[in-house]
Amino acid sequence: MENTNSLSQSHKILILNTLAFTVCFACWTLNGVLVTFLVDNGIFHWSVVQVGWLLGIPILTGSIMRLPIGILTDKFGGKYVFSLLLLLCSIPLFLLPLADSFITFALLSFLFGMVGTSFAVGIGYTSIWYPKEWQGRALGIFGMGNAGAAITTFLAPSLLNHFSIEDPQNGWKILPVIYGIALVVIGIAFLIFAKNKKIENNTKSVSQMLQSLKCARVWRFGAYYFLVFGCFVAYSQWLLPNFMNVYQTSLVMGGLFATLFSLPSGVIRAFGGYLSDKFGARKVMYWVLSSSVVLSALLMVPKMEITTTGPGVLATKKGTITQVSNDKIKVGDTDFAVAQKKETDVENAIFPTKTSWQQVVVQQNQTVKKKELLAKGITVIKFDANMWVFLVLVILIGISWGIGKAAVYKHIPEYFPTEVGVVGGMVGMIGGLGGFFGPIIFGYLLTATGIWSSSWIFILVFSALCLIWMHYTITKIMNEKQPVLSRVIDRN
Repeated sequence: MENTNSLSQSHKILILNTLAFTVCFACWTLNGVLVTFLVDNGIFHWSVVQVGWLLGIPILTGSIMRLPIGILTDKFGGKYVFSLLLLLCSIPLFLLPLADSFITFALLSFLFGMVGTSFAVGIGYTSIWYPKEWQGRALGIFGMGNAGAAITTFLAPSLLNHFSIEDPQNGWKILPVIYGIALVVIGIAFLIFAKNKKIENNTKSVSQMLQSLKCARVWRFGAYYFLVFGCFVAYSQWLLPNFMNVYQTSLVMGGLFATLFSLPSGVIRAFGGYLSDKFGARKVMYWVLSSSVVLSALLMVPKMEITTTGPGVLATKKGTITQVSNDKIKVGDTDFAVAQKKETDVENAIFPTKTSWQQVVVQQNQTVKKKELLAKGITVIKFDANMWVFLVLVILIGISWGIGKAAVYKHIPEYFPTEVGVVGGMVGMIGGLGGFFGPIIFGYLLTATGIWSSSWIFILVFSALCLIWMHYTITKIMNEKQPVLSRVIDRN
């Protein structure tokens, strides 16, 4: 009966944690919609660079502050840290309607971006309530709060349009207030219903808690999370302009496609936790990284048209050209057929299409030698990078990353049971930085190559490096710890 009551209490905490994280993640990604709306409607006249900073500042704050917030969670427990975080982050949202300049908006964005640290709090607070065999599922369910980004993508544009009907200039100011109220409600609910719990006999100083960061394993987990979470956040922003530029979709359709990437990736995280509990986080990460390599290799092939030399027409004997037309060349009494260009109406083909024809390069009455070129061959290979195939591949890699997010955090309570907040905060910080730097890296690659799919080349290389690093580590453990291999291997 005591175990049943304990598990029931754990589930209540999990529900509160997941709800709070969902609201926090929705707030964390608010600027992506709000700033775009303000600029598109001429309410603020910010430059492209300023817009980029306003989009990135909350992501940056929520990333770099995860480590100190994780330390506070380990020291004081999740109830009070989470409650205080929710209530304090509501203040800049209530003040946001008063912002009348870029500096003010950026400062308030920096402050409410702290909601991004809620992940570090929730990871430490959730894991301590569950036994080892439940932690993968519990952390996976908590991580479903990533779907908060999809909630903002769906609801915020419609709410902004609705609020602006009667007051186009000031209607937007209601939205951040609504988000602030949501944070206050959840924060008060946390204070009332949550029960505080922290690591027992945790008398370590901050410097002692930070010692775990010297372990290479922490940075390896961080690299995995940079890929599965950081690049997920980056593509949540990057896919919209990608669809609009490459496939000429509308803003609404492009936003829908971007949501189809982010929503399943967030929801599937719970299933990733289940798989990690059942098969081991190491095996799941092998699947995730391998699928990321394969899918990014398919996605990196751009929409393109290649023109190259095809089979031409050669004279089989010496002679004089007696007749030249579009479809035939006559040398003496011998006719040589010339292939004509055929127009194809195939659009958005799934596989590459090939068109070949020949172009006459000789003139009438010209003397030619045997084996001399009469008509050069031209071949055009066209790859449309079918939009629907691209969308399916994008959704699949998002799902793979969603499963990977749960698998990465399954490792942490096993290796660092007394420093979950610190290590989870550090790994989360590295992943969050991926969300900040990802679009910057993608932008430089696009500028350098002029190809939108160049970002997937980066994903391919990074996924392969993570896979090689993990396999090298596993192989090293196999060689060093053969006697206890069966027990150790499932934890890596």
